[in-house]
Amino acid sequence: MRQYIGSRAFYRKLFTVMVPILIQNLITNFVSLLDNIMVGQVGTEPMSGVAIVNQLFFVFCLCIFGGQAGPGIFTAQFFGKGDNEGVRHTMRAKLYVALGAVLVFGAVLLRFGDRLIGLFLHEGEEGLDLAATLGYGKSYLNVMLWQMIPFAACQLYASTLREAGETMLPMKAGVIAVFVNLCFNYILIFGKLGFPAMGVVGAAVATVIARIVECAIVMIWPYRHPERCPYVKGAFRSLAIPGALFRQIAVMGMPLLINELLWSGGMTTLNQCYSLRGLEVVSAFNISSTISNLFFCAFLAMGNAIAIIVGQQLGAGELEKARDDDRKLIAFSVALSVIVGGLMALVSPLLPRMYNTTEGVRQLAVSLLLIGAALMPMHAFANACYFTLRSGGKTVITFVFDSLFTWLLSIPAAFVLSRYTSVPILPMYAAVEALNIFKCILGFVLVRSGKWVVNLVSEN
Repeated sequence: MRQYIGSRAFYRKLFTVMVPILIQNLITNFVSLLDNIMVGQVGTEPMSGVAIVNQLFFVFCLCIFGGQAGPGIFTAQFFGKGDNEGVRHTMRAKLYVALGAVLVFGAVLLRFGDRLIGLFLHEGEEGLDLAATLGYGKSYLNVMLWQMIPFAACQLYASTLREAGETMLPMKAGVIAVFVNLCFNYILIFGKLGFPAMGVVGAAVATVIARIVECAIVMIWPYRHPERCPYVKGAFRSLAIPGALFRQIAVMGMPLLINELLWSGGMTTLNQCYSLRGLEVVSAFNISSTISNLFFCAFLAMGNAIAIIVGQQLGAGELEKARDDDRKLIAFSVALSVIVGGLMALVSPLLPRMYNTTEGVRQLAVSLLLIGAALMPMHAFANACYFTLRSGGKTVITFVFDSLFTWLLSIPAAFVLSRYTSVPILPMYAAVEALNIFKCILGFVLVRSGKWVVNLVSEN
């Protein structure tokens, strides 16, 4: 067992990196849960309209994360090497990705937003109002478009800070932003302190304000602390990137960008397949996903910790140490998910009761949460394998590992079951999710091969 359990120093280092990320994600998702409950108090149709639009923005957010991840591999290794100019080049690459994503997604959502929302609207057993849901969704979307620019800029700086070991500031900025969002949600959704009750539009305005606040914090702080962030000085004085490095980033980063785009699009497509069982399914998935995201923070933070710790060790040339520590990190991630999954199962009957919706929607949400809790260790292992492979630049492999799996196995299964059978939503969802066992097997083989143990910046 020694090869799977680290020393006290090992876990101190892990917690130093992971805990700030975990706290930020926990607070963010907890406040998102409170936000979701507030919108849910307005009614099932408003909650469903907001959930559908957020599903569309989920694709945009993952595109930003994926686009930043490619240059981020080099950021972590350049920082581990002590090369500030290399970090500046990666920040410029992130800027190009962010601008491209905002322009493309903004144009698509402006032109086809109502049609995309309509894809999720189907009659079910609860008799919910589809036209009203579409109206709520369109109103929410029109305001949410304004948060795209501050979100993209924030992720550029926050991801760079994390990859350079400054995990506390993004956490603090995230904490401040979510509380700003929470306060303005309460004021604007329900019409407090003299403001009119704006419903879902108020929720969108609160999100835009919170994004701006978070962006301002993470952009200003590095320039006021140049001794801790020397790489930001002159980062955008020039937008040039050395050709050889640009090609390396493009070769390794493009599969990550495409992967996140296809994966998030795949998750949205899966939810659209599930929505064919009725609008109440959309509502139940919104409740269960918002609650489960609070618990999924554990293994998702572990994934980021793996990318940072292992990436810095690879950049410093400590290849065997990186491989040994990665094995212990994966083991800890799975063990942690078993505990967290048990807690999620215990509270699953309680949290959906806080929503102002039908009893059928609540019971369906509870069942979805129990399925998610049972499968959490499997998802934790696959997530840890993904970030391991990515830390060594094996982005083409991660593309096959993640997106191709979703589009070649999960989506065809959901498509056939939802359109050509009468299988109820719960066994359908469980069957599709259980297919991830094949991803775990593939991840085990790829990580054990050791082909990801590569120093990418030794010659840059």
